[in-house]
Amino acid sequence: MRAKPMCEREYDFSLILSGLTELTDDQVEALFAAGCSDATPSVIYGRVWLEFSRVATSYKDAVLSAIRDVRRANIGADVERIDECDLVTLSEIARKIGKTPQYVHQLVTGVRGPGRFPPPECHLTDTVLLWAWCAVSFWLTQNNIVRPEVVEDLDTAYSGYCLPDQQRP
Repeated sequence: MRAKPMCEREYDFSLILSGLTELTDDQVEALFAAGCSDATPSVIYGRVWLEFSRVATSYKDAVLSAIRDVRRANIGADVERIDECDLVTLSEIARKIGKTPQYVHQLVTGVRGPGRFPPPECHLTDTVLLWAWCAVSFWLTQNNIVRPEVVEDLDTAYSGYCLPDQQRP
């Protein structure tokens, strides 16, 4: 029996580095040469962040390969922690689940689906809203809008901190 080919997709996450409070041009070049060309480096309040959009067969593979690439760069830093990009726009939700923004808008407004879509966490402007991805992904899987495996590598919807208060163990 032939193994089913794994599909690659894009995963968004940030790695926060320890050991540095700034990045030199040489360090950025070393990161890119080591395989981090899909990362945007930044320094926020004295912490070095690498924001990745990495193509891989799973979230785990994306993160582990990024960590290996950071270590391979040998810039005097290591990965302190992983930070998932948790706030998402309507368009990002659509991209993550492979649907159109119009479809997601219909879920948000209750035209499609069972209603009670999670409320936005933040209103950047009157027309730009941000949702917590863990709340959205939990709602999508609980209401059979997407299969759990579609979001399982992108979030921890089934872990305690992502469950709505009434669903916590």
